[in-house]
Amino acid sequence: MKKRDIVDLIRAHYDHDDSQFRLIAQRVAGEFEQQGDQQLASYIMMQTSEVNSFVPQSVTYDTKFLTQIGTDDSPLPLPNVIANDLKGIINAVSHQQLGLGRFLFQGAPGTGKTASVKQLARILDRTLLMVDFNQVIDSKLGQTAKNIAAVFKEINQMPNLSRVVILFDEIDALALDRLDVHDVREMGRATSSILKELDNVNPEALIIATTNLYDQLDVAFKRRFDKVVDFNRYQTEDLVAAGEVMLNANLAAFKSAGHDIKLFRKILTVAPKIPNPGELRNSIKVAIGFSDPQKPYEYLALLYKDLMGVGDLKLTELRDQGFTIREIGILTGMSKSTVARELKGAETE
Repeated sequence: MKKRDIVDLIRAHYDHDDSQFRLIAQRVAGEFEQQGDQQLASYIMMQTSEVNSFVPQSVTYDTKFLTQIGTDDSPLPLPNVIANDLKGIINAVSHQQLGLGRFLFQGAPGTGKTASVKQLARILDRTLLMVDFNQVIDSKLGQTAKNIAAVFKEINQMPNLSRVVILFDEIDALALDRLDVHDVREMGRATSSILKELDNVNPEALIIATTNLYDQLDVAFKRRFDKVVDFNRYQTEDLVAAGEVMLNANLAAFKSAGHDIKLFRKILTVAPKIPNPGELRNSIKVAIGFSDPQKPYEYLALLYKDLMGVGDLKLTELRDQGFTIREIGILTGMSKSTVARELKGAETE
């Protein structure tokens, strides 16, 4: 067994990459077989074949209303209060006898609700299936309610249900349409249907719903969930820390880009409002993507303009916001002596 095989096995284990783990293990088994250790080779093959029967990736879920989507292992910096709630969900899933399996993630767009579901599915080593609302919602009278019943029938009869996470992403698409004054009765039927189905869902099902409009959800609907996780709990320091993680992750692929975390933090703290992580991630990507490769710090200037909502950099404003001469030089591409001279000239005008 080569050192490389040991390293690859450990990496596959911590990455939760079961298919890669089996491939490496079977390659190791073949090496032992060539060396004449048939017993050990057979044991390894037997163990990996047993694992194969329980790995969710080996099961194909082909249904009308559920779509399999990928999980996520990218950095997901969350405030401790939210991260602790997610750890609680992982613990609750392990205590199956308590029947805790319905969770609602609520919060503004970009706060990490859907990304957290993908991370949970990866950590729990489960296949992630998302309900396709395009298939569920129907303009025909009574059909949406029938489709909701069909969705839950698929869930309740699903093989290996304990190896799956069911995601109702932006469930307010169903729950809020009932407020449409032009179609109250139809969406009332849909709402009654989903409440009934949640009451009778298979206890093995792990269901997570997300919503941006929690306050407008029906009280009875909210009560169907064992735990509501509030993603609107970012403090300024949480958003700055999240931005730093996302910046480092994006800069890793750009060797020519300059790193100045202190200046990056200052840009975020002087902004009128730091965007939620989803929007901030996009702003960082765009700033890096639009920057000149020959100007290693231009992305910081672009990010500043985006967050401040300005088209040009003004030296006096930057100074008044607390940026040093060195930092102003980095943002503007000017030398420190030039910055100092122009600021001095501005004072004498």
